[in-house]
Amino acid sequence: MTTSAASKGKILIVGAGLSGAVIGRHLAQDGYGVTIVDSRDHIGGNCHTERDAESGVMVHVYGPHIFHTDDEEVWDYVNTFETFMPYKNRVKTTSKGQVFSLPVNLHTINQFFDKTMRPDEARQFITEEQADTSIEDPQTFEEQAMRFVGKELYEAFFKGYTMKQWGCHPSELPASILKRLPVRFNYDDNYFFHKFQGMPQNGYTVMIERMLDCSGIEVRLNTTFSAEMAEGYEHVFYAGPLDGYFDYKLGRLGYRTLDFERFNYEGDYQGCAVMNYGEVDVPYTRITEHKHFAPWENHEKSVCYREFSRAAEPADIPYYPIRQVKEKALLSEYVELANAASGVTFVGRLGTYRYLDMDVTIREALDTARGFVEAQQKGVKVPAFFVAPV
Repeated sequence: MTTSAASKGKILIVGAGLSGAVIGRHLAQDGYGVTIVDSRDHIGGNCHTERDAESGVMVHVYGPHIFHTDDEEVWDYVNTFETFMPYKNRVKTTSKGQVFSLPVNLHTINQFFDKTMRPDEARQFITEEQADTSIEDPQTFEEQAMRFVGKELYEAFFKGYTMKQWGCHPSELPASILKRLPVRFNYDDNYFFHKFQGMPQNGYTVMIERMLDCSGIEVRLNTTFSAEMAEGYEHVFYAGPLDGYFDYKLGRLGYRTLDFERFNYEGDYQGCAVMNYGEVDVPYTRITEHKHFAPWENHEKSVCYREFSRAAEPADIPYYPIRQVKEKALLSEYVELANAASGVTFVGRLGTYRYLDMDVTIREALDTARGFVEAQQKGVKVPAFFVAPV
């Protein structure tokens, strides 16, 4: 993380996660002097990884992050900074005293209903005997699930997990949360469909360190942004909470946050990286065993997290934007404030109040940096958002 005299002006970036690192590097290479500030004592944001001193396991400190994308440019980009090892996310779930495979696939269906159906038989069985075809236009999460898999699979694998994750009944959530129900009528248990999938060999933090190791970039940790800090900079890229930039003057946008109960284990605790718990009487949503996120490594000991979801309080780390009716209304008001502001562009998950996968975050950061350079060349106003959050 080095710095040198800027030839094109000074840029301030708030947030040393993926958005800030990608934008910062691109602009530094284009001749700007870049200062990146972050309130935490480390880079990487919620992607931060570090090795556990006792076990040697690479720990995803803020919960697991699995890289998957169909965007070849983004895949090539991350591999410039770190070698991505092959990794397929194969999730298991405990329900009704048994362990099943997710997403729901032919093995799950046959095991759950104690059958040995072929793909066409299973499809017909779900469509004709399980799915509630009277629901023609699903409006809620519950209706979407009932329409496509039926009551039994919905209650076993989706209802309880969703209630714990979002803190409300699935009938209160929009159908869009379950955009496409992951049901497969074959034995494919790879959680993602994407062409490129993997894990950084030495963790995400090492990857982001290499992104930031660029002439023209200065990183200041343990530094909380304030409006006065923007003085003297040509432009600010803000990856913090959108409402926080305006001191929450209109109220706070809603988030869910996660609590992690970390524990060590002598040996292999659960035999897989992710075990979901779909039943409401189990207070946590899942257990993650971090050594299984790096199957190319061998570790005798293990580090595990139990995950608990709850409504975020002001002092909590925000994870998932709620984006229900009242939040969208408030978001629209903040977007108006942002569009009226000058000299600032809002980026990333918090800055645009959207849940973003890592590949989309990187894609939008690249496009934003390029868009900024182009706007400067043309002498036009840099927008508050390169991707509209509403």
